[in-house]
Amino acid sequence: MSGVPTVDVHAHFYPEAYLRVIEQDGAAAGARLSRASPEGPVIELGGRRVGPLRSRFIDLDQRRRDMDRQRVDVHALSLTVPMVYWADGELGLRLARAFNDAVAEAHVAFPDRFVGLAMLPLQDGRAALQELERAARLPGIRGLYAGTNVAGAELSDPRFLPVYERAAGLGLPLLLHPLDVIGAERLSAYHLGNLLGNPFDTAVAAAHLIFARVLDRLPRLRIVLPHAGGALPYLIGRLDRGWRVRPECRHLARRPSAYLRRFWYDTISHSPAALRHLVDLVGADRVVLGSDYCFDMGTDRPVRAVTAVPGLRAADRARILGRNAARLLRLG
Repeated sequence: MSGVPTVDVHAHFYPEAYLRVIEQDGAAAGARLSRASPEGPVIELGGRRVGPLRSRFIDLDQRRRDMDRQRVDVHALSLTVPMVYWADGELGLRLARAFNDAVAEAHVAFPDRFVGLAMLPLQDGRAALQELERAARLPGIRGLYAGTNVAGAELSDPRFLPVYERAAGLGLPLLLHPLDVIGAERLSAYHLGNLLGNPFDTAVAAAHLIFARVLDRLPRLRIVLPHAGGALPYLIGRLDRGWRVRPECRHLARRPSAYLRRFWYDTISHSPAALRHLVDLVGADRVVLGSDYCFDMGTDRPVRAVTAVPGLRAADRARILGRNAARLLRLG
């Protein structure tokens, strides 16, 4: 790498250590890992199947080859569904630790290619703070990762505030990802749980953080929204209208759109016009590269998704492709 690296902040990783914890001890919490498929392991939980997890989700050598092909220098490694909130007590903590140790090991092995976004067992406040303190000292941990809700609890729930306060104090941004999305019973057909549920759940989480005044209380907390902010950027006028006319929303001193720049947004919109609108709305300095590696609903050409945006200045492309993330994740 020369100059500022190209950084993908939305790149998922299922380390073997995490999978083994599910395989060995997940049954008590209703989870099972099947290795019957030749395509890769399958996580089974509550009637839901995650996988088969192909080798690129697990194998760092194959991942680096894919990154080279995509012209991406750095992956910020993150866990995704089913995360760890389904496992109570000690198991949830062990799952988080297994993931966090694995991403730290990936960074040590390839310090120029991988950093980690630590997973916390937020369903247990004491364990989450304990793991936050431990993970923050691991090599390569540059942020935290969380679902857009925690077992149905909104991210504005006061029990999460101590974790946010400590994260802000440590300078660790919080990156979000949809999980157990709102309205799932109506979105079971046509993959709508992902196509619509994911962007809606991101907007719900962001709205709760705004209206519950979490962002007011924690001015140093930095939050990254996935999938180009989900539905939030495109419905922000409706939130502003509610603030003007609805008594439930008037407690905010500022209109909701004034909080847009409190968030960062990845580039996964699948629409150059939508991404152009996002940049115009929030500023190029609040947009960071993402791919959703390596799910089919991601993009296999994340850099091209940025260079295809009409009218984007070269300086703004450079910010989005790496400069913003390098600053956000403290990449030297």
